[in-house]
Amino acid sequence: MPHSIIWSLVLALHLISIIMWVGGGAYAAVILRPSLNLLDQTQRNSVHLQTMARFFKGLTHAIPTALITGWLLVLHEGGFSNAPWTTNIMQLLGIIMALLFVRMYMGSYQKLRRAIRPQASGFDSVRKQVLVIVALGILAVLSACLGHPFM
Repeated sequence: MPHSIIWSLVLALHLISIIMWVGGGAYAAVILRPSLNLLDQTQRNSVHLQTMARFFKGLTHAIPTALITGWLLVLHEGGFSNAPWTTNIMQLLGIIMALLFVRMYMGSYQKLRRAIRPQASGFDSVRKQVLVIVALGILAVLSACLGHPFM
């Protein structure tokens, strides 16, 4: 189909959403969480809960945006029947990542948020779940690279 500025903007929105989702998760789990050990437990819990609240609020917008723009791009390129297998892998991984996020947000995060004294094990549980989502996101990016080689 013909190229237009609209589809370039849809792709940009898709990529920005993915960057926030996967990159933000990697930052939170690999850089921020270990750095919080420098604070005492009360400060660490407060900073961690505030950070998660802001990040997860952003993800409640980024995840649907990533999924919807991804599906729009597939439809623009000829539909799901013409999509390469790598696109289907990306779609599967994106849906799994979204479901894992919902599970984490509704489960582990809500328990931490409502706890009078959040325990370190709860934060570790969220961190492990975020790392799984990040790993799946990296696989999705690798799938995108395999499906669209540059010449």
